[in-house]
Amino acid sequence: MKITEVRLGKISVPLRVPFKTALRSVSSVEDIIVEVHTDTGAVGYGEAPPTGAITGDTTGAILGALQDHIIKTVVGRDVDDFEDLMQALNSCIVKNTSAKAAMDMALWDLYGQLYRIPVYKLLGGSRKQIITDITISVNDPEEMARDAVDAVRRGYDTLKIKVGAHPELDVARLTAVRQAIGNDTRIRIDANQGWEPKQAVRLLNQMQEKGLDIEFVEQPVKAHDIEGLKYVTERSYVPVLADESVFSPEDALHIMQTRAADLVNIKLMKCSGLYNALKIASAAEVYGVECMIGCMLEAKISVNAAVHLACAKKIITKIDLDGPVLCSEDPILGGAVFDEQRITVSDEPGLGIKGVEKMTYLD
Repeated sequence: MKITEVRLGKISVPLRVPFKTALRSVSSVEDIIVEVHTDTGAVGYGEAPPTGAITGDTTGAILGALQDHIIKTVVGRDVDDFEDLMQALNSCIVKNTSAKAAMDMALWDLYGQLYRIPVYKLLGGSRKQIITDITISVNDPEEMARDAVDAVRRGYDTLKIKVGAHPELDVARLTAVRQAIGNDTRIRIDANQGWEPKQAVRLLNQMQEKGLDIEFVEQPVKAHDIEGLKYVTERSYVPVLADESVFSPEDALHIMQTRAADLVNIKLMKCSGLYNALKIASAAEVYGVECMIGCMLEAKISVNAAVHLACAKKIITKIDLDGPVLCSEDPILGGAVFDEQRITVSDEPGLGIKGVEKMTYLD
């Protein structure tokens, strides 16, 4: 199976409600789609969201990396030479992790199709179904409480609450949410780098002392501040998960070795795709550090790839793959089935994607 052509496209999918964090506010998913064609007629699909505030990858940067470096690296190569193909992909340009992730998942899709096996079984195949949380955007306490009640009514038993914007409101936000939904629903929070280390410890311990029962906090401090992250981990009543601090297997290994966080978040757009995500999962297995699998604000192609990884590896115990259910429509044909909190992986060969509706080709 030889790669003959790569086509690029773009999709625009409105969100049900605006997505707000301490870093940004977004009203639609605007993602780049990668179609990798082969001489057998098989097509592999990948996707990359422009998330400049987190990854540094804008739409122009993603397209430039693909057109000027990545596509030239893969066209003409045989999918069966998979290890060499992956090494070439990861070394053809530095950083540009989202563009690499889009190509990475398209190649895994083709590799699974070549051997007629779904990717999650290729990687280990520990389960067919996972349960995701759903994100509650950062707003005034009353609006967040209403959004939380709506999510619980839709069947979600785990909420990820965004905090960190105007930190003086964060305890009030969590108090309003907990009072609105009761004690039977898990609450995890994501500060998106919005706090300083001492402030984070004060706020987190105050939340626990008020009986808000926070499962864990995601990235309470700036991504580069590993010492600050470790400071919070050692002093907080709430377990700490590293997210933006982890872009590579090397980053994850450093976090685990220094015990700077209790858990690690794997995101394909930060680590350049499944190939490196597997390395993070393997390191986590060695160090006994549980992982969460997360996503940016993405449509179903890339989140579907993350579903396959989550269904393959038991070390991934926390699921944050709500991108498709935050969208008002689903233009992606095939792949995993997203039934609110319940996600069921496809048993079709590869990643199971059949096509994309309402896509604008860019070539």
